[in-house]
Order: sequence, then structure tokens, then C-alpha cells
Amino acid sequence: MGASFEDFKFNRQVLNAIADAGYTEPTPVQQKAMPPILNGQDVMGIAQTGTGKTAAYVLPIIMKLKYAQGDHARALIIAPTRELAMQIEENVRVYAKYTDLRVVTLYGGLGPKTQIENINKGVDIIVATPGRFMDIYLAGHIVTKTLQVLVLDEADKMMDMGFMPQINRILEVVPVKRQNLLFSATMSDRIHELSNNFLEFPTVIEVTPQATPAQTVNQKVFHVPNVKTKINLLKKLLDNEGEITKLIVFCKTRNAAEDVYKFLLRKFGEGGVKVLHANKGQNTRINSMNAFKNDEVKILVATDVASRGIDVSDVSHVINFDVPVVIEDYVHRIGRTGRALQSGEAITFCAPSEEYYLNKIQKLIRQTIPVEAIPADVFIEATPYEEKQDQAKEIDMQKRRDDPEFKGAFHEKKTLSQHRKFEAEKAKRTGGHVPGTKRPGRKFKKR
Repeated sequence: MGASFEDFKFNRQVLNAIADAGYTEPTPVQQKAMPPILNGQDVMGIAQTGTGKTAAYVLPIIMKLKYAQGDHARALIIAPTRELAMQIEENVRVYAKYTDLRVVTLYGGLGPKTQIENINKGVDIIVATPGRFMDIYLAGHIVTKTLQVLVLDEADKMMDMGFMPQINRILEVVPVKRQNLLFSATMSDRIHELSNNFLEFPTVIEVTPQATPAQTVNQKVFHVPNVKTKINLLKKLLDNEGEITKLIVFCKTRNAAEDVYKFLLRKFGEGGVKVLHANKGQNTRINSMNAFKNDEVKILVATDVASRGIDVSDVSHVINFDVPVVIEDYVHRIGRTGRALQSGEAITFCAPSEEYYLNKIQKLIRQTIPVEAIPADVFIEATPYEEKQDQAKEIDMQKRRDDPEFKGAFHEKKTLSQHRKFEAEKAKRTGGHVPGTKRPGRKFKKR
């Protein structure tokens, strides 16, 4: 395979836009996916965010459509989140800058009025989240019969988010004759089923074995007893690391994200840190994203929901304040750094109740993450009683998940009456005698 964009049958407009964007050679996913897509074949791509997959389908689509034509969309790209939809739109604009192609993005979170106006002006490429697309379609503003290409991006995430009904509706309303492209970070049975329903004799391309973190990411883990100590350790790392130029701190809940954000706010002030989670309004999220992208702030605190589709090329460090419970998210999180052949650091803080997920992650990525000792000058706080209880409950739940027979610490202390009841049940089943109860009188059959 040639290692230059010149080797593909792209026209000057596209090649000039690629050169302007500063790309010289195609990534592995682009090398594998672009020829069949340019040929008009259906493609099933197993590739993560950060591998360059967006350009792998956007460039051939621009090439296929060439110039603005008619009023109705000829390509439809469906993505799970508005962040990803906006990022894809950004890609389309960058690569189509020397063409007159019109792109409209549809997503929820703000009124549809402007989006409908934009469609009515005439459109070639629609990028949309499934729900908002169906809403505007059902309201009669989208004509689908002109569609030639349909892309489902991050299909696994769309399934996780429960978008399957909308996707099935979309498949019902688009023309039967069209080119289909499906991208997913993982190949699950459900994705397999979807690809069977939707793709015709697809070319399957897989980039890097499933769920392997970028080779350029240096990973390490600290075993930390509780949240307060995590904060102390975070403070220490931020004091020490002269080389943290751009940092994303991932938390598993909005509340945790808010707490970490408030702590960092005291340290760095408004100008140094932003927070990104689903509770924040759409505009706040876009502003936070842009401020981080444009180097106006150095630190972004985010939850996983908000993290998909953050396309920032030069993140130097990712800190997992919490171990993600959806273990695939680990790969997505750390994939935010070490992109575009730069190296990055991914540091994970693991509490006792999170070791279960850490082990699962190590199995998934087929790597053991090196453990680092907490620096001597980090104060190790005592774990508060409530947090200790929560951790113990969580560990019980994990053990029970793996072994349904497991009776945890929270089930030991049965009262005497419960114990007797339990023994009586057991006796009933086995026909035996229960200690501490009267032996039933023997009954003889009358002859």
C-alpha cells in the first residue's frame, strides 16, 4: 500500500485540503478503508476513535459527491453524541474547504428551528444524532430518497446508549440502493447482527487487535485507599509535573467530576480548568471543549459520557481519577493521549473497590499496567467509615457477580429467628430435623 494520499484517486481539491490540514501519510485505517469505500463497497470497520477513522470515510464521501447538487442530502452520517457529531462536521468542513459542499449537523439540546432552516437552504451531507434526525424527518423536513451513502459511526456506543430503535427506523426510511459504512470500536454479537441487517457483502477491516491502547501511551496505576488521598495525590502530580501541558481528568460520575473540578478551581482558577459532563448545558459544554482545544485552559475534568469524540490532538496526560466501570471506556479515555504519533501518559488511581475493574481492564488490553508507589510526601488519609462501608458493599457485589453462591460480609449476621427459619426451610427440603425444634411425632400408616 502506498503511504501517501496521492496514491488514492483523490482530486486536487481534496488533496489540497489534506495538505492544509497538515497530514502527510494515511493512518492504517485510512489505508485499509479508503480503497473499498472509494470503490463503492459496503465497509465494516473495527477501529477506535483516535485512529483516523473519521477521515477514512469523510474523504471518500467528499470525493464521491464532488460539488453541491440539488437541495437534498446525498450522504448521511449518524453518530451517538452531539460532541462526536460536531467533531465529524468539523472534519467535513476541513476536508471540503475547496469544494462548495454543504454540511448540516443535527443534534438535540437546542431547538430544531435553525437546524431546519439550514436544511431548507439545501444540503449535501447531514451529520446527525439518531433521535434528532428522526424528529426532523418525521416533521417532514428531510428528503431521504437522494441518499447515496449512509455511515453509522461508533455503532457500539449507539447500542449502549439505547439508540437501536431509532437506527432501525432510519434504516427503514433510507433508500435500499445505497452504500453503507459501519464503524465500531468493538466487534460484539450485536454489532455482528446489525452489520448482517444492514451491510451487503461488506469488506471487513480491522485496525489493531480489539481494544489495544495506543502504543505510544505510557500507562501506570497507583493503588489509593480513598477519595481524599486521591485528591492529595492529584495535587502532588500537578505540583511536580512540569511536562503536563494538557490534561484530561476522568471521573465516573458527575458528582465526582464536580468535586474534582472545585478542588482544581481553587488551585488554578477559572482560567486553568473546565468541566464537561452531561448535566452542563450544551453551550457550556461546547465552550469548555473549545477553550481546551484552543489551549485557553490546560485541564479538562470530564465524565465518560462527555468524553466520546473529544478530538484534541496534543493531550499530554490523562488521569483516571476513578477506574471506569465500563472497561472499554479505559481504552477510549487513554486514547485521548498519545494521538497522532505523539507520546502520552495515562495515570490511573485505583481504590480497593476498583481493583476488580482494573483486573478486567488488564485482561481486555492484554497488558499488565505497571504499579507505582504513592510518593512518600503524599499524605495518606484514613478512610472515613461511610466510604469504607461503600467499598465493602461494592466488593461484595463484585464477588457475587462472579459467584452467585457467594454470601458476603453483609449477610453474615442473621438473627436467630432468621437462622431458625433458614434451617427449617433446609429441613423441609431434606426431610431432616431442625436443631432447637420439637421432633415431630411419627405417623404410622393405618393398615
